[in-house]
Amino acid sequence: METLPFTHSAFLTAMAGLVALVSGFTGLSLTRDLSSKTMFDKKVSIALASVALGGGIWAMHFISMLGLQLPILFYYDAAITLISALTAILIVGAALILLHFTNRTPLVITLAGAVLGIGILVMHYIGMAGLELCRAIYTPFGLLVSSILAVGLCILAIWVAYGERTNRNIVLGTLCFAMAVCSAHFLAMFGTAFQALPGANEFGPRMDNETLALGVILFSFVIFGACLWVSVTYLVPSTQQEEVALPAARPKAEPAPPLLQIPCERDGGKVFIAPAEVLFVRADGHYTQVYTHTERLFCVWPVTEASKRLEPLGFLKTHRSYLVNPTYVVRFERNKDKGRCIFDGDSVPPAPVSRSKLRDIQDALAAQVGAFRAT
Repeated sequence: METLPFTHSAFLTAMAGLVALVSGFTGLSLTRDLSSKTMFDKKVSIALASVALGGGIWAMHFISMLGLQLPILFYYDAAITLISALTAILIVGAALILLHFTNRTPLVITLAGAVLGIGILVMHYIGMAGLELCRAIYTPFGLLVSSILAVGLCILAIWVAYGERTNRNIVLGTLCFAMAVCSAHFLAMFGTAFQALPGANEFGPRMDNETLALGVILFSFVIFGACLWVSVTYLVPSTQQEEVALPAARPKAEPAPPLLQIPCERDGGKVFIAPAEVLFVRADGHYTQVYTHTERLFCVWPVTEASKRLEPLGFLKTHRSYLVNPTYVVRFERNKDKGRCIFDGDSVPPAPVSRSKLRDIQDALAAQVGAFRAT
């Protein structure tokens, strides 16, 4: 069979490059300052960044394919096209999990970049497998060069963006990511030939260029909207930047420590409770319940987070699920190997004390001013 001549639309090629830039900037920006977020917010940010980066790879590829001009009519397999998008998102997600849920060593950064590059290549060739009525024929040169550049530039992008998490490095990492996506696609296409096929082995429903264009345009709108959203965060100075700037401006002044407020919910609205108002905190699954003199409130902190923040303020961990403010303990009762802290007020339940902590809690409560041991 003879190969078919083909060309690319210059306008759609430029649009593909722009989408790669926007998706890279959006995805890398969504993963900023994750160490200061709760585990739930961290997982959501990683998921959104995976969709932005993986979906951006997919959108860039198919915007370029919409600009592919062949002398024959051809279609796409909708199921394979969808699989290519999901594959890109999942592989990018694996790279981000390595970066944010493991110890970020040089080996991990390099491995994450390689995984990201492999995701670009896998998405490209799965997407090309979805062509119907024509077949892509690859050359060793195109496969080798596009693979080396995709993996190498992705490793460079991750090293730049994650070597030091600054705004400047995120922009430079975005450029490297866009170059990796575009070079992998167009170098692979440079080494690709096309042959016409009389029929097609359909895996899923057939999709023409008009339907594909609608899907790509819709997803591109989402990517550009997310880019505008994350761009606004660059206009607001972060708390970390303000804290670093204060000692430089006034080297002799000591910044006052921030007052801790416990985030709670009441009647569907968020309220912040000072630790001094809290009698005790009780674990409730992955969250906690905060007890004051008058009410019980839901808190998004897990008990481990509450312990880390409240124990330095004098709270006592009487049980693996309880943190007690000793200021409000009016009586400590011990019965053999069990104990409990009693608070003022009939509506406030007691806080149990585990057997392993009986002696420590009893000594800590007895050491308070005005306290005395029963004889």
